[in-house]
Amino acid sequence: MAKIALFGSTGRIGQRILNEALARGHEVTAIVRDATRKSDKRPNLTFKPGDVLKPESVAAATVGHDVVVSAYGPGAGDPKQLVTAAEALLEGVSTHQPMRLIVVGGAGSLEVSPGVQLADTPDFPAAWKGAALGHRDALGVFRKSGLDWTYVSPAALIEPGKRTGQYRLGTDQLLRDEKGESRISMEDYAKAIVDEIETPRFRRQRFTVAY
Repeated sequence: MAKIALFGSTGRIGQRILNEALARGHEVTAIVRDATRKSDKRPNLTFKPGDVLKPESVAAATVGHDVVVSAYGPGAGDPKQLVTAAEALLEGVSTHQPMRLIVVGGAGSLEVSPGVQLADTPDFPAAWKGAALGHRDALGVFRKSGLDWTYVSPAALIEPGKRTGQYRLGTDQLLRDEKGESRISMEDYAKAIVDEIETPRFRRQRFTVAY
């Protein structure tokens, strides 16, 4: 059983990581801005205040845990905050070594052909471009760190769906199925993250999850 500190637990992916981890008997501390307003009383779940954009807050909120998982996303805010969060997470976690850091990333930096990333293809949606570049820049920050980090890119399309328990793993290349589609449910993506917590396979590197 791992003690997991989770940022972004109220988001669509973060909620599913929370549910998956609790269902498998892990202890989860959800790091939120206002811990007094949370009414979820499930066993092994606690709430603690913290700010993923501030290294001193990350350090204070994550002490005593085995793994820090960040499902943080800026939403409609500035995508550059993804880099700020990456820097804050690394600095905060560095005060509690050894401690793993697992980060929910983006698919835009996955290669679709040698030297060509998904975010740089002509058909990549303009509405997703800012976030994709923010995630790519954040990945660059993690890759310069000597800490025990793992960055998890989803398939090109990630949506709420079923937990099938099945998925494929890759590293830096976009995974597609036999129809040429790249997709994963949020439920199976969350399963892959908790699987990585339980059985580490991708320390200090990025991996991707798809059907």
